[in-house]
Amino acid sequence: MEEYFIEEKTFFDSQYDYDFTHLSDFAVCIRGNALYERPKGWYRMALKVKGKYPDGDTWLGPDGGRSRSVPGEWPVSYHGTSLDGARGIIKSHYIAGHRAACGRGIYSTPSIYVAESEQYAKTFQSKTTGKYYKVILQNQINPDILLICNPADYWLIPVDEGTPAWREVEISEGSIRPYGILIREI
Repeated sequence: MEEYFIEEKTFFDSQYDYDFTHLSDFAVCIRGNALYERPKGWYRMALKVKGKYPDGDTWLGPDGGRSRSVPGEWPVSYHGTSLDGARGIIKSHYIAGHRAACGRGIYSTPSIYVAESEQYAKTFQSKTTGKYYKVILQNQINPDILLICNPADYWLIPVDEGTPAWREVEISEGSIRPYGILIREI
């Protein structure tokens, strides 16, 4: 695992890892009052996020499998990226980018299928096994700040041009929080 990502003991919380690789149910799940598309076919390595943010852990919702949302829980989104991109976001935070669809900010999607496209989730090869993989970040996103773009497959946390760097960090950490790395062999 260290080959693929970063210091395991510092960033990962294996008690919350989950194997979605053989999931075949079609249960409808809701997180943060939004449809939660479970990442079928992927393995989630959980990030250490409990107690990380000053506003508590309500945004995560309770532990365990369930189909309904709870008050204060944020919706789930996905962000397809490269291996280096995932590493950078986990070590630091999301950085606003430009995109014509809805403007400047941090983009993610409620659709695992959108996130896994090669346009976003870049295929990489393991130096150890020679196998090919993709990586996606699984997040929860603040519904009070979230803008749903057109098409609705894209969600945006807006960050205005010229926003000071310190404020961008505040916006990022208060709006979109990665809590898992999804990995899948291609």
